[in-house]
Amino acid sequence: MTKGSTVHKRLALLWALVVCLLLGHNAWLWLGQRIAPDTDILALLPLDERDPVLQQSFTHMVDSAQQRVVVLVGANEWADAGRAADAYRKVLAPHAELISFDAMGDTSQANWLSSLQPHAALLIGAAQERQLREEGPQFWTESALARLYSAFSGPRLGAFRDDPFGLFAGWAQERAGETPVRPRDGRLFVAGQGREYVLLTYTLTPSAFSLGAQQAVVPLLDQARAAAHSAVPSSEIIAAGVVLHAAAAGAQASREVHTIGAGSLVGIVLLTWFTFRSVKPITLVLLSIGVGFLGALSLCWLLFGRIHLLTLVFGASLIGVAQDYGIYFLCHRLGADRALDSPRLLRRLLPGLGLTLLAAVIGYLGLALTPFPGLRHMAVFSALGLVFAWLTVVCWFPVLIHADTLKPGWLARRYRALVLAWPRFSGGPRTLALLAVLAVFAAAGWSRLTTNDDIRSLQSSPPALIADQIKLGKLLDAPSPVQYYLVRGASIEEVLQREEALKRRLDLLIAGKHIAGYQALSNWVPSKHTQAARLALVDAKLLGEAGPLAALAQAIGEDREWVAQTRAHLHQAAQPMALEAFMRTPASQPWRHLWLGEVEGVQASIVALRGMRYASIPELAKAADGMPGVQWVDKVGGISSVLGRYRADMGWVVLGAYLVVFLVLLPRYRSRTWRVLAPTALASVLTLAAIGLAGQGLTLFHVLALMLLLGVGVDYGIFMQEDHLEAGDAPWLAVGLSAVSAILAFGLLGLSGTPALQAFGMTMLVGTALVWLAAPCFTVIKETVHAKPVLV
Repeated sequence: MTKGSTVHKRLALLWALVVCLLLGHNAWLWLGQRIAPDTDILALLPLDERDPVLQQSFTHMVDSAQQRVVVLVGANEWADAGRAADAYRKVLAPHAELISFDAMGDTSQANWLSSLQPHAALLIGAAQERQLREEGPQFWTESALARLYSAFSGPRLGAFRDDPFGLFAGWAQERAGETPVRPRDGRLFVAGQGREYVLLTYTLTPSAFSLGAQQAVVPLLDQARAAAHSAVPSSEIIAAGVVLHAAAAGAQASREVHTIGAGSLVGIVLLTWFTFRSVKPITLVLLSIGVGFLGALSLCWLLFGRIHLLTLVFGASLIGVAQDYGIYFLCHRLGADRALDSPRLLRRLLPGLGLTLLAAVIGYLGLALTPFPGLRHMAVFSALGLVFAWLTVVCWFPVLIHADTLKPGWLARRYRALVLAWPRFSGGPRTLALLAVLAVFAAAGWSRLTTNDDIRSLQSSPPALIADQIKLGKLLDAPSPVQYYLVRGASIEEVLQREEALKRRLDLLIAGKHIAGYQALSNWVPSKHTQAARLALVDAKLLGEAGPLAALAQAIGEDREWVAQTRAHLHQAAQPMALEAFMRTPASQPWRHLWLGEVEGVQASIVALRGMRYASIPELAKAADGMPGVQWVDKVGGISSVLGRYRADMGWVVLGAYLVVFLVLLPRYRSRTWRVLAPTALASVLTLAAIGLAGQGLTLFHVLALMLLLGVGVDYGIFMQEDHLEAGDAPWLAVGLSAVSAILAFGLLGLSGTPALQAFGMTMLVGTALVWLAAPCFTVIKETVHAKPVLV
């Protein structure tokens, strides 16, 4: 036994100990249910680290909605809608600890109205405040008499003396106009599209992104839907909630993990069998991949405390790369002299193997330069997976694979015959003609290349869920959670005053049909300045000695004492309002998500918009111009802008990575270094041209794929340029097997229903195929290859 063999056996035992630790840690994670893949798509979005208040506002808006499930149960008749809703609720009622019903009806309305009664004199609608300033005493006297004697004078809240001029009633009616939902027979009612709907709202106890919650809640919602249809066959159920989208994304990702992973494994097994005619190489290649997954999973969990489900989907494509190292060693073992033992063969191959790992890790870590936490997880997971797979090959393969283990199979023999006749680039006319054709193709494709950074193009929820979400939003006139105004101030009073100034501009946009309305806390709690101004206005216009109240008393036969008592009663209903107190009342429940409170030393709130037209976004943005503390937030536009900026930046990073890899390879390959990089560079140029000719907009994920293509493609260039006379045609075989496996893995990733992964996968599919075809063309013919190659 040689000294080298002894060292490798000790190294193999040490690595076996590491793998045992990985197995134990993974068993502890999975069997103890300490790891649950994250399905939150927002984890893929960039954090706005420059403005924590803005980021907090977006998180606040999303968090306020993500635990809710909103259901509309509709029918042509109200009674049928009620019966279907009762059947729906009956299924979910026993599971209140999991999903609880939010009861809102006539009783709730009475509660919030009573909580506001002490401040009724201060709550005046915008239209009536305008009338107070413009109309004379006779108008108000006649208005009060009409309210007293007419059955059609509008809503009356409480006794006549509580609100003789209908100011509080008008304000309440204005607030009710912020939503089409109305109480009816103890339920919440909304009508639209020829149907009458019962509104049911539920709140999840566990996180909507918990796999356990999704697996428990979604089947219950399906059962409730079936029960409603059974009770009223013609009923319509419209449901929306983050948990539904998260469950759909989780189910899709789970299917893709199995499809991509299983497809890649099957491809590798077949390729290895047809090449080596042995089960042992298949087992060892799968072993290296498995150890890579175990190591990546353990360390990612230790680093991040969680694993995104899309990380596992992306990691499934790692199979197409991690097997390169094992195949490289096996192909050289197949073609090497039997007198050369495996440890010595490894030492000869180690420089090339090390460079392939380094280049691939550089490619994957390019993902870590993005602002997306989910993509950083993918980068670290993939890089760690490659490192662990590489170490498995280095530590175990020389001990487990001997000279007489492998025999060339059918695929190995046929492929050898093929590559001997592979064309090479030279300075001849055929090469120049081919380069001219490729240049024309590239120019045509690049001239049509456009960009698409719209975050909405990454939407992958099922069409039925999206349709339900849109329909429910229209019926409920719900505001958008991703477009709103952020209002900041040094104090609560300053925030409320700035909201009121903003609302005056928004009223003009309502008149211009740009928006249908807005929701703001200052609608419910005016600033102290406005409260004082309104009370003074009411005193001056309505409660004076010879004002409308005195004229009203004379008209209905009341004396001065009644006037004094009514004036005092109205003043009692003018107690100052405080936002903190309002937030503790039942009336505030639907609007609490609009208040951020103190963030980074400032007070902040949100003004949400109803019925917003996307074409009006420029006008809405202008409304905040010149207003201190008021900022227009378009999270969709903001994220799309970030995607575009990072797409451009990552393009420069890719070019920089080429330079880094060139410098890394230069000491070993010297004048041949350009031959290592040329196939990948050519493939990248042609892949971009193909994207342009296919009419696809270039996204960040196409550019990220080009970054990874550099890591994968350089492997093939290194394989072809390694100068081992004993290797024979082993590099050709290694490139072929690796490329086909990678094409299979990334081709399946291109079938993903997630647009980002699909763009990534298709780019890798085309690019890897082109690198495979081009890599042999840049090799220098060795004397050991006796067949005459085709020169072009």
